Amino acid sequence: MNIFLLLLLCAVGVTMLYLGATLLVKGGVRIATALKIPPIIIGLTLLSFATSAPELVISIDAALKGIGDISLGNVMGSNIGNIGLILGLTALISPVRCTVKILRFDTPFLLLSTILLAVFILLNKGVNRLEAAILLIGFLVYTWKNVLDARKPKGSSDSLELQKSDEKPLPIVFAIFFVIIGVVLLIGGAKLFVNSSVEVARIFHVSDAVIGLTLVAVGTSLPELATSLVAAFKGENDIAVGNVIGSNIFNTLAILGISPLVHPIKAEGIQSIDLAVMLLFTVLMLITMSSRKTVSRAEGALLLFIYTGYMVWLCFG
Repeated sequence: MNIFLLLLLCAVGVTMLYLGATLLVKGGVRIATALKIPPIIIGLTLLSFATSAPELVISIDAALKGIGDISLGNVMGSNIGNIGLILGLTALISPVRCTVKILRFDTPFLLLSTILLAVFILLNKGVNRLEAAILLIGFLVYTWKNVLDARKPKGSSDSLELQKSDEKPLPIVFAIFFVIIGVVLLIGGAKLFVNSSVEVARIFHVSDAVIGLTLVAVGTSLPELATSLVAAFKGENDIAVGNVIGSNIFNTLAILGISPLVHPIKAEGIQSIDLAVMLLFTVLMLITMSSRKTVSRAEGALLLFIYTGYMVWLCFG
């Protein structure tokens, strides 16, 4: 296929991602308001799971095709990008506030999940069905805990207040419609972008592992990026940070809990340095969030700087 046509398809995919993210944030916040659910819970569940749908689709597809490096690299690269690129950019736009729950439960839970995944990969150069089942159980536990949190009485110290607006509330039927259309656009846009990007990468003879950690990871993280940036510009920073953490947990426990059950993943091209970088970013996120319960602009710039360095090393090192 002509490279110019591939680049055009990439641009169409990005446009679909932006529109999908805008609809998803607008509909998701309205549903949260109607159900009296704190936005942070929406960010950790509905939005993070919906925007991680492209990673799930791509990882299962790659696993079935026996391209384990893309399947696993997709998840690892997305987790790294969610923190380094997305959280970094979001904090640059506006410092990101963190709740007590984020600091005491969600982020430590993500760190433990990341360590567990790293151990599995080091042992097997991939993830087998038994390990996938363990990860999936962890995801179910996490989801159950968030459902319990959503039922807490209004005013709990673990939640941030809903953003107030002078605008006329969006009808709930439209909000649900926006969420559905948003998810469709996100999945379709991500698949279009990733498929086109991979074809471009093939033309330049890039390895599967690097494709997974860079192009596919960035492509499937575009929904999280678009959703978090739109939320940040709208002042919904609690949704933005919840989206990043929830997406990483979903990637680690759900995607790698489901994909290897369909077909065990082997990824010989994933290196120890890639695992170390994924762990480093998770630890850095916990540290930056612990400082005054806020990720400042300077800390966001640091995350973005380290992420850029890692991408340059992957592509040219």
